Amino acid sequence: MAKKSGSKPMTKTEIMRSISETTNLAKKDVVAVMEALADEIQNALKGSGVGVFTIPGLIKIERKKIPARPAKKGVMVLGQLRDLPAKPASVKVRVRALKNLKAMVG
Repeated sequence: MAKKSGSKPMTKTEIMRSISETTNLAKKDVVAVMEALADEIQNALKGSGVGVFTIPGLIKIERKKIPARPAKKGVMVLGQLRDLPAKPASVKVRVRALKNLKAMVG
């Protein structure tokens, strides 16, 4: 059930139906697998998890802690002196394409 290039992206329902048809599994089984995958990603990325989750050959998802940044006064930005406000510590999520996914596209 591939779509033409230039058309709208597939919806969640269309993706589930396509995977169901390709694998000859019931749609509810495909939905259960996708929900289980989402749970595994959540467990790996949450605070007590390892911080990294890889879907082999496709993507690597990483949790990265960004430290707090103090306020700075009189910083030269675009030729003007400005005061930069402090930023609290945060957590970012980085998703990287792996070699096989890059090969699919290129």
